[in-house]
Amino acid sequence: MRNISPEDLLTLMNVAVQHATTFSVWPTGEAPGAAVSPAQFQLEEHHTGPSRFDRSVTGVRAPHITVYAPQNPNGVGILVTPGGSYRRVVLDKEGSALAPCFNAKGYTLFVMTYRLPGDGHEEGADAPLADVQRAIRVIRARAQEWRLDPERIGIMGFSAGGHAAASLGTRYNENVYRPVDEMDNQSARPAFMALVYPVITMHQEIDHPMSRQQLIGDTPGDEQIRRYSAEQMADENTPPTFLLHAVDDPAVKVENSVVMFNALRRLGVPVEMHLFEQGKHGFGIRDALGLPAAIWPELMMAWIATKV
Repeated sequence: MRNISPEDLLTLMNVAVQHATTFSVWPTGEAPGAAVSPAQFQLEEHHTGPSRFDRSVTGVRAPHITVYAPQNPNGVGILVTPGGSYRRVVLDKEGSALAPCFNAKGYTLFVMTYRLPGDGHEEGADAPLADVQRAIRVIRARAQEWRLDPERIGIMGFSAGGHAAASLGTRYNENVYRPVDEMDNQSARPAFMALVYPVITMHQEIDHPMSRQQLIGDTPGDEQIRRYSAEQMADENTPPTFLLHAVDDPAVKVENSVVMFNALRRLGVPVEMHLFEQGKHGFGIRDALGLPAAIWPELMMAWIATKV
């Protein structure tokens, strides 16, 4: 994929989207905790660029998963939580754009939308985590449908979606929603985490101000800061973790990945980190083309293969 043109990538994305299937995270569509939220769903066309595959959504009430399935599954599933500063969720830049590369190697991708912490849901700041916990449990319960090993289901998160993913990896045992069916008996612990230019910490020196404000407001207490700083919530049982960041990221400081790496290393959790000189923020696959960072999917897949 490193040598592909943007035009050819769009063509492959079109094929992937045409063959994708979608299902709801929650059994009735709308999340139970959305009942008290005033949020209104809206699809934003061309949010991340001029193509038809630059979509994002706001006001998520009924999280859903889009499945990008390979012809020859390798048994590994990856739940994907795209970014959007916790104010929206992008669908393509960090969603459908991943499918051609990862499907070619047999990985099944589950790209999800999730509720946003500032939208007034019953779970408040834990609304994204509730959706992500539920999503991985549903995938695990239905793994046979996609010829997957339920013990080989991991998560990949980008930017604020990286915070949602890191929250799952460090808080998978927390009860942040009321069980709704037998699927909720499944473990929510991912087999691995892959965090791409992730929001990690709420400590003001290196935080991402917009994500922090959406999660914990303008005047959080020390306990709020700790609870939503993934590097402080990690423990010895945190899943093996892959970290990826560009040093020149002007939005989410590279120190977010560094503090997570240091925390996991101290805990003895298997962790690998790749820092690229160039890439800025939100490069995904398409905006990494032509840069050394374009190799990141291969690095990530090589690492995953050693962990599951």
